[in-house]
Amino acid sequence: MKTSVSLDRFDLKILRELQDNGELSNQDLAERVGLTAAPCSRRVKQLQESGVIRDRVVRLNEKAIDLNLFAILHISMDKHIPERFEEFERTIQSLPEVMECYLITGHDADYQLKIAVPDMDRYQDILLGKITRIRGVTGVKSAFIMRKIVDSTAMPLNYV
Repeated sequence: MKTSVSLDRFDLKILRELQDNGELSNQDLAERVGLTAAPCSRRVKQLQESGVIRDRVVRLNEKAIDLNLFAILHISMDKHIPERFEEFERTIQSLPEVMECYLITGHDADYQLKIAVPDMDRYQDILLGKITRIRGVTGVKSAFIMRKIVDSTAMPLNYV
C-alpha cells in the first residue's frame, strides 16, 4: 500500500537522520541533509502534519532502570468474537509492563505480547495475577529474550 504523501530525497534524508537521532536541533538536521534551517523546519513540520512523523520518543536503557527480564508471550483466546478481543485489548493496554501487543495470524496464538519486568517474580505476578485472569484467555506460552541482536525503532525507507 503506497502512502499518499509524496516524499523527495530531502524528506527521506530528514527521516533517516531523525530516526537515527531524534534529538537533533533543526540547525544540525539542516546541515546534515543539505538544507538551510527554514526550509528544513518547514519540511519537518509538513512531515509531522501529514502523519509521516508520528511522534518522537526517548529510548531508555533498560538495565539502568532495572528492567532485566523481557518475555514474548503468545496468548490464545477461547472465542474469536469482537467483544472478547475488545475486552482483552482494553485490559492489556492498561498494563504498563506490556511494551507491544499484536493480533497475529499464522500461529497457534491469537496475540503476541512483549513484556518488560525487573525479574521472574514480577513476571509471575503479571502473568498469573493479571494476564491469565483476563476473560477468554485459554493459553499462554512464554519465551524469554536472552540477548537483543537487532534493537531498532527505525522504519526501512528503501521502499518509499
